[in-house]
Order: sequence, then structure tokens, then C-alpha cells
Amino acid sequence: MIEIHTLHKTFADREVLKGITASFPAGQTNLIIGQSGSGKTVLMKCIVGLLNPTEGEILYDGRNFVTMNKKERALLRREMGMIFQSAALFDSMSVLENVMFPLDMFSSMTLRERTKRAQQCLDRVNLIDAQSKFPDELSGGMQKRVAIARAIALNPKYLFCDEPNSGLDPKTSLVIDALIHDITVEYQMTTIMNTHDMNSVMGIGDSIIFIKEGRQEWTGDKSQVATADNQALTDFIFASDLLKKARQAFV
Repeated sequence: MIEIHTLHKTFADREVLKGITASFPAGQTNLIIGQSGSGKTVLMKCIVGLLNPTEGEILYDGRNFVTMNKKERALLRREMGMIFQSAALFDSMSVLENVMFPLDMFSSMTLRERTKRAQQCLDRVNLIDAQSKFPDELSGGMQKRVAIARAIALNPKYLFCDEPNSGLDPKTSLVIDALIHDITVEYQMTTIMNTHDMNSVMGIGDSIIFIKEGRQEWTGDKSQVATADNQALTDFIFASDLLKKARQAFV
């Protein structure tokens, strides 16, 4: 579990995060949603340590990330997996080499063990037959699946996903969502995802926090979001006529 308590972040004289408190349980897909400029990206960056909060606590299973020294943070980061908005694969490396990269960097496994582990991860995302290919030979959805395989190679306790469906068609997005959710449950990871994709919200939103202008406006899950008594959330979720019709089906 990851917990944040009264988290603030200020840049010069602009306060971007305004006292956010939230819990992200293990074994669930925890979504952070909000309009562009709401502060959700800054919140994610604070949680993973790319930014230091101005005030507040970030607890990883009770360990305060904010007060850790450099060595302690480096050790904790080895327990994290990251899926970026772009797949962020190395073009000059094969699919197998891309998945092996974190193992090469951070594990003490033999080459044979690293290869076997990478192949297990590729098999988990149904891409074992593509291990010898290069990223530019793959579709966007396949590249995202390679990124997922790489993110779980070190068997992380915490998985962070930054707009993982960006640039994908709706059908492929559903595949990626299902894969992230299934892996989260299977490995009992604490998964946190930033997303604008309402299909993700309705499909895998086990726990959702809605951020508006740096404040936590609403907390709930996918079964509650459609009928939430929060006008700002309603305006955000049901921004299009199509989604407004979908809301009527829930009421």
C-alpha cells in the first residue's frame, strides 16, 4: 500500500498540490484522474520521487519516502516498475533485450537466469514469439505490452502507469487495461495510473481519486463514479453527449 498525507507542492508562488491525502491499496488498480493542469502529473511525480513535495508524507508500506536518504531511495526504486506514456523502448535493442534491461542493470542473476525471467514476462503478455523482433517492427499496442513486460521484470511491489493508453485505439486500450489489472491482482502490486481514458475509469477503476485545481475533489470506485454527487466530477466524466447517455444507463 502507498499512502500520502496532506501533500503540498509549490513552485515559486504557485501552489499546485493543496493538501492531498489518499490511500492506494495493493492488488487494485488505483486511478488518478483530472483535467490537464489539475495537478495529477505533479502528484505522480512526487509519489515516485521525481519531485520533492513542499510538505506532507509519502508512505510505502509504512516507509516514509520523503525522509529517506539517497541510498534508501535508490533501494526503494528497485521495488518500482514504470510504464511511460510512450512505450520508451530502446530502438537498437531487440524485444528480449529491452525486457532484460532492468535485470541487466539491477539484478545479480546469471545471463541464463535473466534471459529466462525476461522470456517469462514476455510470455505473460503473450509476446514470446516476438522476442527477436525490434520495436519498430511492432504495433503500438505490442510496444506497450513489451513495456509492461519490462516493468514487471524485477517483480516490483509498486507499478506506476502514466497514460498507458495514449495513442492507442479503443480496442487495444481495453487489452492494455485488462493486462495491467490482471497483473496487478496476480502479483498483488500497488498500481497507480494517471489517465484521461474514461473506458479505463469505468473498466478497471478499483479505486479512483479525482483531482481539481490541486485538491482532491472526490474518492470512490468505478461502481460509484457514474452517480457521484459531485458536479465537477460529473462535468469531467460526462463531457461528451455519448458519455452523458452512458450515465443515464446507470441512473
